[in-house]
Amino acid sequence: MAIPDAGTSTIDAAFVEAFKSNVVMLSQQKPSKLRPCVSEMTVKGETANVERLGAREAVEKTTRHTPTPILDAPHSRRKFGMQDFQWADLVDEVDQLRILISPKSEYAQAGAWAMNRQYDNLIIDAMGGNATDGDGASVALPAGQKVAAGGPMDMDAVLSAKQILDENEVDSSDRFMVCKAADMMAMLGTTEVASSDFNTIKALVRGEFTTWLGFTWIQTELLPDNTAYAWHKSGIRLGVGRDVVTRIDKRPDVSYADQVYLAFTAGATRVEDEKVVEITTS
Repeated sequence: MAIPDAGTSTIDAAFVEAFKSNVVMLSQQKPSKLRPCVSEMTVKGETANVERLGAREAVEKTTRHTPTPILDAPHSRRKFGMQDFQWADLVDEVDQLRILISPKSEYAQAGAWAMNRQYDNLIIDAMGGNATDGDGASVALPAGQKVAAGGPMDMDAVLSAKQILDENEVDSSDRFMVCKAADMMAMLGTTEVASSDFNTIKALVRGEFTTWLGFTWIQTELLPDNTAYAWHKSGIRLGVGRDVVTRIDKRPDVSYADQVYLAFTAGATRVEDEKVVEITTS
């Protein structure tokens, strides 16, 4: 079968010979790996605000009937805009006659996977990108929230990230670490992870590990090169204006082909800089 040129619909690749009945999906990240690991809110409108209330210490009451102290806890805001994303492809009626199954469900599935990856991209951008405060000013991730590994991911980098979160009094539960496969393999090769004295989940038996040093570990290749992140779930906020909708409709303007269409509206921001640590590897 000839390979279609750039101007030819890729449905040609799905044409099958006799008795072939499956559509093969090429390798790709399918679920959203990061969406369950951030806080989420519903948004109505083009922008969203996240209100932030700082800490104030209690004051001692030294005598009876003292005036009630007004401590004026510091209040600030992070704001972010909503973005629209969409995915579509066409399945021609003639194409469906030439293959043994309808590919519409597979196209919808491929579109859903693309939407899930886009959610992860929004979250990753929020981790390391500039946030926006209530006055509209850009807020970069502070230098004190960054760790340089000086090589592949190693124990020192992870411990440094943990120390930063600990010193910021970030809750020990719901902490996550995301990195690429190369950094995950580098960590699996360290003595501390490989040894049952340090790791009761015996990561190397399964070829992976999920929880270590208080972090739930996640691997994705969507990250920028040489970058990993440690964070607390409440440190990143995902706002969803419209979750993924799927439509399959006839398009009379293109020979009544079936159009598979998916769309969603969402945005994300870093709520607290103190709850996110960027690790640079090489």
